[in-house]
Amino acid sequence: MLSTVRGPLRPRGVTLARSLKTVTSHPTEPVGVADHVPSRVLGTPRRPKKEGNITNVFGALEGDPVALPERFAALKRQLCTDPGLMEARWRSILSELEKEVGVIAQNGNAVVPQVSYSDIVNGLSEEQVQDIKKRGVVIVRGGVPREEALGWKQSILDYVAANGGRVKGAPPDRIVFYELYQSSAQLRARAHPALVATQTALLGLWHNSATSTSASWAASLRTPIAYFDRLRIRAPGPSVWTLGPHVDSGGVERWEDPGFRACFTKILELTDADGRPAVEAWKEHDAFDVMPRLGAKQDLYDAPNQCSVFRPWQGWTALSSTGPREGTLQVVPMLTLASAYVMLRPFFSRRPGAPAHSLAADDWVLDLESTAFPGSVPGKAQEMNSTTHPHLCLEKTLVSIPRVEPGDQVYWHCDVIHAVESEHSGVGDSSVLYIPAIPLTMQNALYLRDQRDTFTRGVPSPDFPGGEGESQFVGRVTVNDVKGEKARRMFGLAPFNTPADASPAEKILVEAANSILY
Repeated sequence: MLSTVRGPLRPRGVTLARSLKTVTSHPTEPVGVADHVPSRVLGTPRRPKKEGNITNVFGALEGDPVALPERFAALKRQLCTDPGLMEARWRSILSELEKEVGVIAQNGNAVVPQVSYSDIVNGLSEEQVQDIKKRGVVIVRGGVPREEALGWKQSILDYVAANGGRVKGAPPDRIVFYELYQSSAQLRARAHPALVATQTALLGLWHNSATSTSASWAASLRTPIAYFDRLRIRAPGPSVWTLGPHVDSGGVERWEDPGFRACFTKILELTDADGRPAVEAWKEHDAFDVMPRLGAKQDLYDAPNQCSVFRPWQGWTALSSTGPREGTLQVVPMLTLASAYVMLRPFFSRRPGAPAHSLAADDWVLDLESTAFPGSVPGKAQEMNSTTHPHLCLEKTLVSIPRVEPGDQVYWHCDVIHAVESEHSGVGDSSVLYIPAIPLTMQNALYLRDQRDTFTRGVPSPDFPGGEGESQFVGRVTVNDVKGEKARRMFGLAPFNTPADASPAEKILVEAANSILY
C-alpha cells in the first residue's frame, strides 16, 4: 500500500516532463526472469536504493502531463496488429464494463468477499473461491485474537517513543506511514500461524501452467516467505496525504516489458493460436496463472518503493476497528474487466469534437500516433482517475471495504485497483501492518537473500528507500529473535524443506533456492 501527497512533488517551475529526464533512465533492453536470474545468482546483491519516502512511487496526476518518449507510440503500433479487431475488442470491453459498473453502483461494498478464518482452516468453498477470483479481494475475519493485534500496536507505539527523532515517515511533521520494518510486532505478525495459513490458502488459488522443469519457471505456492514492508498508524481528521486509485508493482512496464506484457496476452493479442480473429478472448484472461508472472520485470527503472518480487496478493492486517469514512482501503472489485480496460486504454482517445465527458464507444477512436499512456510515468505506479480512465466510473466502482476489527486480514490481487480514503472522520486511529502473500520462486529467493542481509544490518529492505534505517534503534529485532524452524525458513534463516509430494520442478526450485541462500 502506498500514498502520495497532495500538491507539488517537484520544484516550482520545473515540469514533470522535464524533471523525468533527471530521475529515470531507460534500460537498453527489458529483461525477464530467463535473463536476469542467472546474473543475480552469480552476481552481486541488489544495490541499495536512494533515500526517500513512500511518495517516491507516484508520478502525481496533478500538474503538467508527462511527455513520454517517441518509443511509446512505436510500442502501441507494434502491439496493435489489427486496428479493426482492436476497436471491436475495445467495444466489447466497454459494453461489459458498463454492466458491471451498474452492479457495483447498486450493491456497493456488499460485493467485497468476506470469509472467516475457520473457512480458511476447513477449506474455502467453490463459491467462495470463484467470488474471490472475480472480485480480486477478500477480508478474512478472525485468526489473530483482538487483544494480540492491539498488543502489536502498543508495542509499535513504544518502539516509536523509544527512538524519538530517529523515526522517519510521511508526512514528516505528523507521521502516518512509518518507515519501520524491524519492530518486534512486525516480526511476530509476519510469522503468525494464522497469517501463514491464510497466505498459504490464498496462494493456493493460483496455478502454474508452465511445463518446464526449470527452477526459473517454478513456484512453490505452499511456501510463503516473509516480505518486510512498512506500517500505518493514522489519527482521525483530514490529511494532506491521499492515496488515489492505482495499481502497484510497476506502471508502464505492463506494456513496455515483454515478460510483464505476457501476463495480459489474452487481452492484448487479437487472434487465437490459429490466427483467427478473437474479439472476446479477453474474457479468457487468467489472472491467477503464475507462469507469465515469473518472467515479468516490474521495475525497469530501479525506483524506490517499486516491488521487484512476484507478489500475488498485497495485504494488510488490521490493528484497529476501522470502517468506511475512517481512512480505510478502497478497491475496484472487478479484476478481469478492470485489467482489460486498463491494458487497452492507451490505444484509444476521445474523438475530436466529441462531448467532453462522453463515454460512448462511438466517441472514442484508435490512437496509435501519440505517446500517451494515461496515468503512466516511468518508475512510478500505474495511476487512475476520472480523466485518465473515465469508463471505470470510479465515483461508483471505487468502494470502501466493510469495517474490519483488530486481527482481521485483508488481501487484494496484485492487479486490483485500490486507494485509501482521503478523509478519516472516525474517533480512533486507522492502523495496519502491511503483510502480503508471497511464494517461493527463484526471483523471490534472490530477494530473500538480499532482504536477509538488510535485516542483519538493520537497514531498509531492498525494495524500499535506503539509508541507515533502524540500524541504530533501541529495541530493533535481529535475526536471533526469529524463533522456530518454520519462521526461520520464511525469513531465509534456515533451508527450505522439499515437500514429499513435490513435483520435479518444485524439487529443483527448493534445491536452487537453498543454493542461493546457503
